Amino acid sequence: MRLVCASANPDKVAEIEAILDDAIELLPRPDFVPDVEEDGDTLEDNARRKAVAIAEATGLPAVADDTALEVDALNGWPGVRSARYAGDGATYAANVAKLLDNLVGVPAEERTARFRTVVLVRWPDGREVVAEGVVEGAIGEAPRGEHGFGYDPVFVPDDGDGRTFAEMSEDEKHAISHRGRALRALAGRLRAAGAGSSRG
Repeated sequence: MRLVCASANPDKVAEIEAILDDAIELLPRPDFVPDVEEDGDTLEDNARRKAVAIAEATGLPAVADDTALEVDALNGWPGVRSARYAGDGATYAANVAKLLDNLVGVPAEERTARFRTVVLVRWPDGREVVAEGVVEGAIGEAPRGEHGFGYDPVFVPDDGDGRTFAEMSEDEKHAISHRGRALRALAGRLRAAGAGSSRG
């Protein structure tokens, strides 16, 4: 099945390709499609906006995702604002620094958090398939590791062995990550729906 990737983030694109492997042929986002304002109230809203824009522009089914880091001590923030936590255009390092600043003095047992990803496929005729992936964990005291991106250096998944996502190999991370879970669920739903290559 061929899908146009709505994300322009090269790190996300690489992860999607690695996780889906041969299940889906991922086409790059066309340069002529302008950025979509991700100002929805939910992850699904934002994923849908991106997928709709790409599907309408290309006439092909599009896949989009949105991810949130929900920190319990911060009442679920940064949530849907995760990518822009330190401001529009913020770097990964700036977002992590703000998060750690806002958690100064919070004890380890209260630093619980989760990553949540919603991934959505949209066809030009309006059909959709949606899936979600969640991984529970905690926020570390300081960044650790050289891999991954975003908040990976400070997120320690419960299903792991005490390492942050950034300390894991790609395969180790994808096996338990929110995006891995969401994309595998999506692939299963696409197969169950009979969404083969004949639909695009």
